[in-house]
Amino acid sequence: MDQSLISSSPDVLGGTPVFAGTRVPVQTLFDYLEGGETIDDFLEGFPSVTREQVISVLEQARDRMVKSAA
Repeated sequence: MDQSLISSSPDVLGGTPVFAGTRVPVQTLFDYLEGGETIDDFLEGFPSVTREQVISVLEQARDRMVKSAA
């Protein structure tokens, strides 16, 4: 993942990967989506995360999955 999108620091949530510039764990996005919620639902709950960050993280995750399956 692009380090400008995600950060991890022992000082922020014990090193849990979060959206850069926030305290929102990236895992929370995937939990929302797995639970049937939409990106808009996630953004409403976490206004410190931008739509661009969400889309970029999802695109990078997709690209990694496609590359690993090839």
